[in-house]
Amino acid sequence: MPELPEVETIRRQLAPRLVGRRVERAGSHPSPKFRPAAEVRGATTTGVGRRGKYLLVALHDERELIVHLGMTGVLRPGDPAAGLDQFVRAWWDLDDGSRLELHDVRQFGRVAVVPAGDHALLPTLHRLGPEPLSEAFTAEGLWRALRASGVRVKTQLLAQRAVAGVGNIYADEALWQAGVDPRARRVTRREATALHAAIRAVLTTGVANGGTTLRDYRTVDGGTGSHQHHLACYGRAGQACRRCGAVLVRSVIDGRGTTWCRTCQGAGSGRPGWLK
Repeated sequence: MPELPEVETIRRQLAPRLVGRRVERAGSHPSPKFRPAAEVRGATTTGVGRRGKYLLVALHDERELIVHLGMTGVLRPGDPAAGLDQFVRAWWDLDDGSRLELHDVRQFGRVAVVPAGDHALLPTLHRLGPEPLSEAFTAEGLWRALRASGVRVKTQLLAQRAVAGVGNIYADEALWQAGVDPRARRVTRREATALHAAIRAVLTTGVANGGTTLRDYRTVDGGTGSHQHHLACYGRAGQACRRCGAVLVRSVIDGRGTTWCRTCQGAGSGRPGWLK
């Protein structure tokens, strides 16, 4: 599933294509998950934002078009003169003659139209934690959020309450960089401080590299990200840890595959906060 760096890359590419454009025609797959796409006919876009893994397209009439890409969703240019292929779930024809399509093979994405800022009908979006690259995300706040639950730290990062936009790839990367055991149910202030810095670092680098393309993720222009060539931990089980040389292992933690280093991140390793 696209995480913050991928969605932010898409947002940056969409903005110059969409802002100031009027939606002349729109349509969707009949599923209720995509049907709201047609509700923006006649609206003019005034901005393209992001919250966690959600794209928020501001409209002139104080509404928002919200798009979540799910696992396989891709926003891409289309040709109004051509037919729609079977995996196009929503489409918008703009006043400059261009078309934007939401292509989603597995239909895990979603489209919604709501009053601007009113996300109550989308509980996951409504309850998102702080944006990790904003001033609202602090080490103290992260420590308090993680301390409030006995759930494993990896699982808490994926839940989007302690911090928004972090998924499996960047959680593994941040936990490895911070030297924090992904199985831990408690973290110290020192660990939370290291993890806070690591989350910001891996997401910033991910954005700079245009996101991580492992299979489905594509940018708006059809390109791929390059961050997959810079991963230190995720997907490298069985290979040597780039910090200590031990073999990275893969475990299933609360149903999610997790790559980590038993030496650098294991209990008693003395590594938490290794950035000291």
